[in-house]
Amino acid sequence: MSSNRKGDRRERELVNELDEAGFAVMRAPASGSATERDLPDVLAGDGEVFYAIEAKSSSGDPIYLTGEEVEALVYFARNFGAKARIAVRFDREDWYFFHPGDLYTTDGGNYRVKKETALAEGEDFAELVGDSERVTLDDVE
Repeated sequence: MSSNRKGDRRERELVNELDEAGFAVMRAPASGSATERDLPDVLAGDGEVFYAIEAKSSSGDPIYLTGEEVEALVYFARNFGAKARIAVRFDREDWYFFHPGDLYTTDGGNYRVKKETALAEGEDFAELVGDSERVTLDDVE
Protein backbone atom coordinates (compact mmCIF):
# COMPACT_ATOMS: atom_id res chain seq x y z
CA MET A 1 0.00 0.00 0.00
CA SER A 2 1.39 3.40 -0.93
CA SER A 3 2.20 5.80 1.88
CA ASN A 4 -0.37 8.29 0.54
CA ARG A 5 -3.16 5.69 0.63
CA LYS A 6 -2.07 4.60 4.11
CA GLY A 7 -2.02 8.24 5.27
CA ASP A 8 -5.49 8.81 3.83
CA ARG A 9 -6.78 5.72 5.63
CA ARG A 10 -5.23 6.88 8.90
CA GLU A 11 -6.82 10.33 8.49
CA ARG A 12 -10.22 8.72 7.92
CA GLU A 13 -9.71 6.62 11.07
CA LEU A 14 -9.03 9.81 13.05
CA VAL A 15 -12.10 11.52 11.57
CA ASN A 16 -14.26 8.54 12.54
CA GLU A 17 -12.88 8.45 16.10
CA LEU A 18 -13.54 12.18 16.55
CA ASP A 19 -17.05 11.75 15.13
CA GLU A 20 -17.77 8.91 17.57
CA ALA A 21 -16.56 11.17 20.41
CA GLY A 22 -19.26 13.73 19.53
CA PHE A 23 -17.24 16.16 17.43
CA ALA A 24 -18.39 17.71 14.19
CA VAL A 25 -15.47 16.78 12.01
CA MET A 26 -14.28 16.94 8.44
CA ARG A 27 -11.23 15.93 6.51
CA ALA A 28 -9.98 18.86 4.48
CA PRO A 29 -10.07 17.45 0.95
CA ALA A 30 -7.79 20.23 -0.26
CA SER A 31 -4.96 19.44 2.13
CA GLY A 32 -1.76 18.39 0.46
CA SER A 33 -1.32 19.28 -3.18
CA ALA A 34 -4.91 19.97 -4.24
CA THR A 35 -4.79 23.70 -3.55
CA GLU A 36 -2.41 26.61 -3.23
CA ARG A 37 -3.72 27.25 0.29
CA ASP A 38 -2.20 25.37 3.18
CA LEU A 39 -5.04 23.68 5.05
CA PRO A 40 -4.93 21.28 7.99
CA ASP A 41 -5.79 17.62 7.39
CA VAL A 42 -8.72 17.60 9.84
CA LEU A 43 -11.02 20.21 11.38
CA ALA A 44 -13.02 19.20 14.45
CA GLY A 45 -15.17 20.95 17.03
CA ASP A 46 -17.74 20.15 19.69
CA GLY A 47 -19.18 23.64 20.24
CA GLU A 48 -16.69 24.39 23.00
CA VAL A 49 -13.31 23.40 21.64
CA PHE A 50 -12.13 23.49 18.03
CA TYR A 51 -9.07 21.79 16.57
CA ALA A 52 -7.09 22.22 13.35
CA ILE A 53 -5.09 19.01 13.06
CA GLU A 54 -2.15 18.00 10.89
CA ALA A 55 -2.09 14.18 10.92
CA LYS A 56 1.02 12.08 10.28
CA SER A 57 1.61 8.36 10.54
CA SER A 58 4.66 6.12 10.40
CA SER A 59 5.58 2.45 10.55
CA GLY A 60 8.08 3.23 13.30
CA ASP A 61 10.55 5.74 11.95
CA PRO A 62 10.47 9.24 13.43
CA ILE A 63 7.87 11.54 11.91
CA TYR A 64 9.18 14.76 10.40
CA LEU A 65 7.25 17.91 9.55
CA THR A 66 8.64 20.86 7.69
CA GLY A 67 8.76 24.24 9.33
CA GLU A 68 6.38 25.46 6.60
CA GLU A 69 3.81 22.76 7.44
CA VAL A 70 3.80 23.70 11.11
CA GLU A 71 3.75 27.45 10.43
CA ALA A 72 0.81 27.03 8.03
CA LEU A 73 -1.10 24.98 10.63
CA VAL A 74 -0.53 27.56 13.36
CA TYR A 75 -1.51 30.41 11.01
CA PHE A 76 -4.71 28.67 9.90
CA ALA A 77 -5.67 27.66 13.45
CA ARG A 78 -5.16 31.19 14.77
CA ASN A 79 -7.28 32.73 12.01
CA PHE A 80 -9.96 30.05 12.29
CA GLY A 81 -10.17 30.25 16.08
CA ALA A 82 -9.03 26.66 16.60
CA LYS A 83 -6.30 24.98 18.61
CA ALA A 84 -3.46 23.72 16.43
CA ARG A 85 -2.53 20.09 17.03
CA ILE A 86 -0.11 17.68 15.40
CA ALA A 87 -1.56 14.15 15.49
CA VAL A 88 0.89 11.27 15.16
CA ARG A 89 0.21 7.57 14.88
CA PHE A 90 2.77 4.81 14.72
CA ASP A 91 1.85 1.31 13.56
CA ARG A 92 0.11 -0.74 16.28
CA GLU A 93 -0.20 2.38 18.48
CA ASP A 94 -2.95 4.90 19.15
CA TRP A 95 -3.07 8.54 18.09
CA TYR A 96 -1.07 11.02 20.15
CA PHE A 97 -1.42 14.78 19.94
CA PHE A 98 1.03 17.64 20.38
CA HIS A 99 0.81 21.40 20.47
CA PRO A 100 3.22 22.59 17.76
CA GLY A 101 5.30 24.45 20.34
CA ASP A 102 5.97 21.17 22.17
CA LEU A 103 7.63 19.47 19.21
CA TYR A 104 11.37 18.90 18.93
CA THR A 105 12.92 21.36 16.47
CA THR A 106 15.79 20.12 14.33
CA ASP A 107 18.86 22.19 13.48
CA GLY A 108 17.34 22.76 10.02
CA GLY A 109 14.16 24.31 11.42
CA ASN A 110 11.96 21.27 10.87
CA TYR A 111 10.10 19.27 13.49
CA ARG A 112 10.43 15.67 14.64
CA VAL A 113 8.40 13.25 16.76
CA LYS A 114 9.93 9.93 17.79
CA LYS A 115 7.73 6.99 18.77
CA GLU A 116 9.13 6.97 22.33
CA THR A 117 8.34 10.68 22.67
CA ALA A 118 4.79 10.19 21.43
CA LEU A 119 4.12 7.40 23.91
CA ALA A 120 5.73 9.20 26.86
CA GLU A 121 4.71 12.82 26.28
CA GLY A 122 1.87 12.93 23.76
CA GLU A 123 -1.70 13.73 24.70
CA ASP A 124 -3.82 10.63 24.09
CA PHE A 125 -7.21 10.62 22.40
CA ALA A 126 -9.21 10.57 25.65
CA GLU A 127 -7.33 13.64 26.88
CA LEU A 128 -7.85 15.46 23.57
CA VAL A 129 -11.63 14.96 23.63
CA GLY A 130 -11.91 15.76 27.34
CA ASP A 131 -12.69 12.25 28.62
CA SER A 132 -9.67 12.15 30.95
CA GLU A 133 -6.77 14.18 32.21
CA ARG A 134 -3.13 13.21 32.27
CA VAL A 135 -1.80 12.44 35.72
CA THR A 136 1.94 12.63 36.11
CA LEU A 137 4.16 11.71 39.04
CA ASP A 138 4.42 15.44 39.78
CA ASP A 139 0.64 15.48 40.40
CA VAL A 140 0.77 12.67 42.98
CA GLU A 141 1.75 13.56 46.53
